[in-house]
Amino acid sequence: MAAADGSARILLVDDEHSVQTLLTYLLRKDGHEVVAAHDGREALDRFAEQRFDLVVLDIMLPKLDGIEVCRRIRSRSQVPIIMLTAKDDEIDKVLGLEMGADDYITKPFSVREFGSRVRATLRRAEMLGGRPGTEEPIVAGELRLDFERRIVTVRRQQTRLTYVEFEILAALARSPGRVRTREMLLEQVWGDSAYRDPRTIDVHIRHLREKLERDPRAPEYLFTVRGVGYRFRDSDE
Repeated sequence: MAAADGSARILLVDDEHSVQTLLTYLLRKDGHEVVAAHDGREALDRFAEQRFDLVVLDIMLPKLDGIEVCRRIRSRSQVPIIMLTAKDDEIDKVLGLEMGADDYITKPFSVREFGSRVRATLRRAEMLGGRPGTEEPIVAGELRLDFERRIVTVRRQQTRLTYVEFEILAALARSPGRVRTREMLLEQVWGDSAYRDPRTIDVHIRHLREKLERDPRAPEYLFTVRGVGYRFRDSDE
C-alpha cells in the first residue's frame, strides 16, 4: 500500500534505456521511488527483494518475456501490474490481461496518459487497502461474493480472481439483472474510460466465465446483452 503522502515504490521493467530514463523521471517527479530492471529475470530478482506498490512491465523483454514475468508475479502477489505493449498488438494485450495484469498502455503513449494510468492504479490499490469490510456478501445460486475477505466461492470451491476480475464481478452482482455497458464498467473499475479499449472488459468477462461457470458457453451468472454490454443473473433466474 502506498505511503500516506501518496508516494509509492514502483518496479519499472523495460530494456529500452530511453523509456527507462523518461518514465523514471516522470515517476520520481510525482514523488515515487523507482527500482529499475532491464530484463525479465532481473525483474523477478528485484521483486523478490522488497515490497512494491506497483509494477510497470514491458512485454518485450530479454531472458524472460513480460507475459511470463506477470504470470510468476501474479502467482504469489496481488500487486497492481500495468503492462506496456507494442502498438495495436492485440494478442499481447489479451495475454497480459489473462495472466493477471490490471491495465495496459500501448506504445507510443503520451506523458499525460502514463501519469493518469499510474495515478488511477495506485488510487484503486489504496482504496482497496483502506476499505472497511462492511458490505454484506452477495449470494446467487451456488456463487458467493465475500467483500470483506475478497473471496469468491462457487459450488463450494474458492476461486482465485485478480483484482480487476473481482471488481467487474462485484459491479455487476451489486445490480442483478441490470445491464452495464463496457464504458460503464470501465468507469466503475478504473475510475474513467479514457485511453482504454472497451474490449478489455470482454477479455475479463471471458476469463471470469472460465473460472465461475460450469459451461462458459452457457453461462448461469454472467450474461451478454448483444450490442449493449453485460448483466449479472437476476434474483429469479
